[in-house]
Amino acid sequence: MSSWQPPLSVWSGHLARFVGQTWARWHYARRIEPTWLEVNRHRLVLPRWPASLDGLRVVHLTDLHCGKHLPLHYLEEALARAQAEQPDLIALTGDYVHKGYRYVSTVARLLGQLRAPLGVFAVLGNHDFSVRTSLGWRRHPRLHQVVTEALLGAGIQVLRNRTVTLHYRQTAFQVAGIDDLWSGMADPQATFAHCCPHTPRLILAHNPRTAELIHPHRGDLILAGHTHGGQVNWPGWGPITLPRQARRYAAGLFHLPNGHLYVNKGIGFGWRLRFNTRPEIATFSLHAPPASPCGSPVLH
Repeated sequence: MSSWQPPLSVWSGHLARFVGQTWARWHYARRIEPTWLEVNRHRLVLPRWPASLDGLRVVHLTDLHCGKHLPLHYLEEALARAQAEQPDLIALTGDYVHKGYRYVSTVARLLGQLRAPLGVFAVLGNHDFSVRTSLGWRRHPRLHQVVTEALLGAGIQVLRNRTVTLHYRQTAFQVAGIDDLWSGMADPQATFAHCCPHTPRLILAHNPRTAELIHPHRGDLILAGHTHGGQVNWPGWGPITLPRQARRYAAGLFHLPNGHLYVNKGIGFGWRLRFNTRPEIATFSLHAPPASPCGSPVLH
């Protein structure tokens, strides 16, 4: 007795549905999501954050990847929306240009329009060092110097393995910046050499795995980018473009022994394809833990 087989029309229907869904997803991933910007607002309670710094507002931008492949009006819109968040401080964590020198002046001009009462601070990414892989090979050995000079000329403080002290409501806190991990120039020891361990601290680093080098130094909030969230987060498969080790910090908020790490999905892209990983601007309102009835803080 022969087994029953579905009629050809059933298989044809399945195939048509598969092709239709795949085409729709491809069109969406290519044409819609890469420039469908979202603003993610986070209220963070940091265990060691003092009440005197309560409400400090930070806007985080990363991975602009300015180049001929990225619509200029999209970058202008993204920066305008970031400015509209009315931050006290703006943090930029690298990959301002996609490749080469051509768009350095353009991205510096755009970023130079950003304003915040406490300043705009930046670190460099692997593309700013012209490093495309973890092996560290550079096509343009001086690119990072040109990017640094352009950003400084636009009024942006570039923190290269350096920490600065700021004051908010007469309370001191620090902003530290560490060079890109793949560049081979990341130096946490130099960054924190003269830092007081009791001073609240924000850390900027392009590659989120830099956080693994920071312990035991204080980092109440570490801001990073680099991953683009994987760009393609396929249902059931996750961020398929990221290697296994990088998936550990693909995107979002992570709790570390010495603080918190936030990995931003970035604004731009290298190749125009995003699926379930919309580009983002991240805004943080930083708060101290609530006090217990006896006056001591309650840790979360």
